[in-house]
Amino acid sequence: MEPRVADYLALLKPRVMSLVVFTGLVGLVAAPGGIHPVLGLLAILCIAVGAGASGALNMWYDADIDARMTRTMGRPIPSGRLNDREALGFGMALSVGSVIVLGLFVNVLSAALLAFTIAFYVLVYTMWLKRRTVHNIVIGGAAGALPPVIGWAAVTGSVTWEPLLLFAIIFMWTPPHFWALSLFAKGDYERVGVPMLPVVAGPRETRKQILIYSLLVTPLAVLPAALGMAGWLYGAFAVASGVWFLYLALRVWRGEDMIQPRRLFLFSIFYLFGLFATLLAEKLLGLS
Repeated sequence: MEPRVADYLALLKPRVMSLVVFTGLVGLVAAPGGIHPVLGLLAILCIAVGAGASGALNMWYDADIDARMTRTMGRPIPSGRLNDREALGFGMALSVGSVIVLGLFVNVLSAALLAFTIAFYVLVYTMWLKRRTVHNIVIGGAAGALPPVIGWAAVTGSVTWEPLLLFAIIFMWTPPHFWALSLFAKGDYERVGVPMLPVVAGPRETRKQILIYSLLVTPLAVLPAALGMAGWLYGAFAVASGVWFLYLALRVWRGEDMIQPRRLFLFSIFYLFGLFATLLAEKLLGLS
């Protein structure tokens, strides 16, 4: 079976990549000073390609378990549309290319951060943590939280507390988001031996941990407004959406069905997107 362009695009995990690229864009726009539009566009493109490369290498390494999970068996490698070598070569080429281009045309710090992000996701999360520890999502979430830091560094050539706060918000958001997914995908993870929290500690403990992390991330998300990094619009959204996030997390904790985890999982995507979209809107409108 001849691979198609769509198969290579699927390797990039476009849905995951889109959120990563968006948070990177917000970090770039929120940074003080400015960057030439062409260089800014190039930086975002490199972040996108680097994120896609991480996804491709993740699919290459996880092809064996993807083939046995209902949620992933239709991916290009398990379905036979691409082979291992094609996926590995594609991912490596994109990884190296995105880092080199970012370093040559933007700055070395942003390129180093992008290289670290790719390496952390592939080597630390995919190859080491994912199949060995229940803390895979908690620690591995650092990779998905770094794009706004990369965007900020692309503009300023430095890393200050502001992008680190954005990093912390995504980092703390990741566990309740993915643990909600793992509750209704528990059978898949159990079948392939991936030690996700519901498999190792059980659904009851997972529901409790979702609530704990939700109690941590929602006040953290208000800090950009409280510390002057964002304005009233962001603050109002962070408070209102945070209250609803906590309500859904409480429903997950108190319930036994799979409806509430699905609702929290879907809302968590809107929640993170909304936080960064509001911050972006404020910057573009000059409200903060």
